[in-house]
Amino acid sequence: MTTATTVDAATAATAADVRPGTAVQPTEPTAPTARTTSGTTSGKAPAPGPRRTRLPAAVASHRPVLPALATVLLVCVPAHRAPGGGGAGATLADAASGVLVVCCAVWALRTRARPLDTTAAAVLAAPAAGLALAAVTAQDPAAGLTGFVRLLQVFVLVPAALVLALRSRRHARLVAASLVAVAVVQGAVGVHQYLTGTGASYRGEDVRAVGTFGPLDVMGMASAVSCGVVVALAAGLAPPAGAPRWLRPAALGTAAALLVPLVLSFSRGAWISTAAACTAVLLLAGLRTALRTLAALLAAGVVLVGGFGVGGDLVAERAASITEVAGEPDRSVTDRYTMWAAAVGIWRENPLTGVGPKGFAEHRDSHASLALSSASDTAGAGQDFHRQPLLSPHNMYLLLLAEQGLAGATAVAGGWAALLVLGVRRLRRARTAGRGTDCGLAATGLLVLVCVDFLYADIGGPSTVLTAVALGLAAWWALAPAAAAGGAAAGRAQGAKGAGVR
Repeated sequence: MTTATTVDAATAATAADVRPGTAVQPTEPTAPTARTTSGTTSGKAPAPGPRRTRLPAAVASHRPVLPALATVLLVCVPAHRAPGGGGAGATLADAASGVLVVCCAVWALRTRARPLDTTAAAVLAAPAAGLALAAVTAQDPAAGLTGFVRLLQVFVLVPAALVLALRSRRHARLVAASLVAVAVVQGAVGVHQYLTGTGASYRGEDVRAVGTFGPLDVMGMASAVSCGVVVALAAGLAPPAGAPRWLRPAALGTAAALLVPLVLSFSRGAWISTAAACTAVLLLAGLRTALRTLAALLAAGVVLVGGFGVGGDLVAERAASITEVAGEPDRSVTDRYTMWAAAVGIWRENPLTGVGPKGFAEHRDSHASLALSSASDTAGAGQDFHRQPLLSPHNMYLLLLAEQGLAGATAVAGGWAALLVLGVRRLRRARTAGRGTDCGLAATGLLVLVCVDFLYADIGGPSTVLTAVALGLAAWWALAPAAAAGGAAAGRAQGAKGAGVR
């Protein structure tokens, strides 16, 4: 077959599977076909030449996703955070996320590809525009710039990079599996901390499971474990086609086992968000499946907490405090409601663009009541007692409203709403076709997890990069052509390019 014939056949195959105007998710270039000196394809091997060192085929096929895997797995590396400071600074996971963004940008510029359609570009670019407006009008330009970069990393750059990097559902499953691996590691460390009394201080006892994040980021382990629970549940409810039989019981067993460290984190917000996300995954998987699985999970919870006494009275007391919105709530609840009121007051003075990124801490005291204690007590997990300042309202929506104003908050939250609608729509089509349901359930569940968790928490600390990855998986499922086509059309398009199409 001549080169011209090969080109025509590849072009026809691509045209048959890719509709006009549809963005294509390119894959890594395939190995060129051996050719004779006359320019025609030959079945003979090329003449021996200098030996080149190549990555194994398995690694080379997953090369685009390696920076994403490193971003997730490096979260397990403990980050130094000075007591009394406002943040942990850049971590290894943050550096890996930067590498991921740079690699995707270089690839897009080098190939001059257009992997996103107009809708996808608008959904990803809208938050950037809203955040930039708030940064330009910030009352403190220096703090506004650094805050803008952080928000851009979490809500725009890393999610967009994952949309470009995940060229197939197999890549998405690898990133999802890395989230489960991190959850298992952090959960194991957290359970050990509870059993040995080496965790963070809670009610005068060093029993709070915080994993490798330490007492200054008590939500870190809970966030990691929550992601693992949702992904494992999705894989157990809808294993991918061709998966081994042991995957379903192993995934459901992992999800149930991860509930132990989640309970021992004593994080009420994580409990609520995980319950909401798991409920969404169960309902999207089918009502009959939801009822069976929900009954099994409730039975497991009764056995763990009631039978084995996991957490005991501390868990019961913590769970009961969720409903304490009146009367005499604990100090953390009082501080949270006071900071929420302060955030609303800050927004009312600057309704359109807010006070700028990282501006809440500066304006907090002038808008908060005397009920605010302004700092929380931290101790345990290898650190002495310290007072950690409360620099955010522990509600991402109110933080966006206060610092980014109505314009920024609408752009960011509106983007999440668009991802949810598009993701659920694509998930329904995947269930009908019987392909990729596991990816859709995991991505949609992670998005629900983040959105509900933001009612009680905001970004901050080493675990923030996991939030960016969760949003990236949701964006990939909702927007990337490879999520819908399973990479088939993209693979044929790239095959045509390898045959000589320009």
